[in-house]
Amino acid sequence: MSETAQIYDVLVVGGGINGTGIAADCAGRGLDVLLCEQQDLASATSSNSSKLIHGGLRYLEHYEFRLVKEALAEREVLLKNAPHIMWPMIFRLPHQPNLRPAWLIRTGLFLYDHLAKRVTLPASRGIRFGADSPLQSQFKKGFEYADGWVDDSRLVVSNALAAAQYGATIATRTRCILARREQDHWLVTLQPAQQAAYQIKTRAIVNAGGPWVARLFDEALEDKSPQNVRLVKGSHIVVPRLHTQPHAYMLQNQDQRIVFVIPFEDNFTLIGTTDVEYQGDPGKVQISSEEISYLLDISNHYFNQQLKPEDIVSSFSGVRPLLDDESASAQTVTRDYKLELSTQNGQLPLLSVFGGKITTYRKLAEAATDKLVEFFPGASGRWTASQPLPGGEFRSVEALSSELRQAYPWLPEQLLRRYLRSYGSRSRLVLQQAETLADLGQDFGHGLFAAEVTYLMAHEWAQSAEDVLWRRSKLGLYFSPAQTATLAGFMAQHLAGIPATADEATAHRVADTTPA
Repeated sequence: MSETAQIYDVLVVGGGINGTGIAADCAGRGLDVLLCEQQDLASATSSNSSKLIHGGLRYLEHYEFRLVKEALAEREVLLKNAPHIMWPMIFRLPHQPNLRPAWLIRTGLFLYDHLAKRVTLPASRGIRFGADSPLQSQFKKGFEYADGWVDDSRLVVSNALAAAQYGATIATRTRCILARREQDHWLVTLQPAQQAAYQIKTRAIVNAGGPWVARLFDEALEDKSPQNVRLVKGSHIVVPRLHTQPHAYMLQNQDQRIVFVIPFEDNFTLIGTTDVEYQGDPGKVQISSEEISYLLDISNHYFNQQLKPEDIVSSFSGVRPLLDDESASAQTVTRDYKLELSTQNGQLPLLSVFGGKITTYRKLAEAATDKLVEFFPGASGRWTASQPLPGGEFRSVEALSSELRQAYPWLPEQLLRRYLRSYGSRSRLVLQQAETLADLGQDFGHGLFAAEVTYLMAHEWAQSAEDVLWRRSKLGLYFSPAQTATLAGFMAQHLAGIPATADEATAHRVADTTPA
């Protein structure tokens, strides 16, 4: 078993939103960071969310005012720092007096408007549904408020790119199988997929394993987890677009839960989520027939367009690793987070992340890094609140769109729009010196060309067709099995000439280290 001579400052275990956020923050403060992820980036909870950057209106009912305030403030920060993958979205809430009285909703929306400063988003208001409403005729009145939408898996990749730009090493498909404290460092054994294990040394470890956070204690750290984690499954379905309006809907249900109905990828509607206690392997989570019925029933209760199980185009489920606060039901478990720090003789820190939500990931990462830099006196200060994520360094979407349209006048409008929404200013790294559509190489279908695929393999750690079609994009909604197989064959052939191990030769940093 090989052992690297280099000693890292921080090893981050887990390539979801919290892990990549912490890796980026630490690297930006001058620490030498290695991040390992047992699968692909964002391969679990972080790519299976409702894709919302929101304060959590319903959390007010559980008196989580601090969490909502923090999330509302972060909403503005993230909309500013990643305008290519996040944007405002208007939500409509049909009113049902028997579920929540109007005064209660007005009070909640007033707090939602005023708990934190609003810069980008409009205030809430009462509305009446007109003849053009997609809702059934009995829904006459409601409320309207604004929140944010995000491409969740691209947010994770963007943070990994930020970490790499500051010198971090990103090792995907690499498990942490053993970690023990030695005299002046941690000795950690990493296991790349289908390769020999190797050892690295690090001065600190961050356990950001998400649903696996407690399991890492049992299996690699050989210690007892300091917190209990409650695994709660949330499932979504994707159906053909329910209506042509740009609004999303927040639907109340008889069980006091709410379900979002959100325009998704131009031609679809995303419906979710559920809250179900989960006991199994987080890597094998799937939607149940009961959850499908639940989501279809609530949609059919509100909308004119009636749905059947055969209308479902796709579905996905994620396991949220929530702090076990001994709540009676899954829906009332807190979405807050807790950071647990342990040391040996005041050194060799182990920082573990329990809970959290995607909206507050940056604040969580900042708080985690604040704790870690106490052990590294040479580290610099906070920086992430004002620094755009990679791809977000542009004045406005309209200005960037105009620049790219001028530079690549032959690019179809739909493809230009997707590049903007995925890569922002990094679109130029995909397009490079292309002068015609043919210069982008093999067309795999639905606007996916070889130039984009090779970019994703070279710069964004994509190794499989699933990585490209479901996490770097959502083109899997359109691809047939035959098209997917063609893409997989192309990627396998391309990767055959690239070493697949995750040691220092291959756990790569992105080549372009200067922000666009």
